[in-house]
Amino acid sequence: MSVLFPVNAERSNSKVAAIFDDEASARTIANALRIELGLAPGQAQVVAPHDRRPGRKRLPDGGGGVRILVRAHYRLGIAGLAVGTLAWLALRAAEVTAVLSSPGLSAALIIGYGGIFGLMAGRLVSVRPDQDPCLIKVRHALREGRSAVVVHVDTPEQRDLAERTLADCGGETIRAP
Repeated sequence: MSVLFPVNAERSNSKVAAIFDDEASARTIANALRIELGLAPGQAQVVAPHDRRPGRKRLPDGGGGVRILVRAHYRLGIAGLAVGTLAWLALRAAEVTAVLSSPGLSAALIIGYGGIFGLMAGRLVSVRPDQDPCLIKVRHALREGRSAVVVHVDTPEQRDLAERTLADCGGETIRAP
């Protein structure tokens, strides 16, 4: 699997979920889907009501949202610091009076704000509101005692095939882009 979204290192930017009435049929369908699509075990997972940490299965890479948040904030925070440094150097090279008269303070402010804006961009990248309908539907199904098959796909073709296969098996499907 290749990293599709390098800022937060998500391997799968898209998912398909299907809700089933019982866990046994969900497991059977997930295994068949893994074989049919050639998916890794972590790409097609069953989320059952008794799972202790269902959020790990609903999010890509099984690491939960914290790992994605940290990666995005770290990478974009560093990028923001670099942009702030370049901006300060450009202002200094342009001989802006405020930068030349107070180089330490101006460097701290400009570079610091670059880092802050980078961290803010990291939060924007990791929010992923496009995934919410899928995650909410699975959460509601778990509360009702039902199980779900969540498939993290790499390509649009895999997504479409997984969605068709899950629908053909009688699942209530929903996908996130």
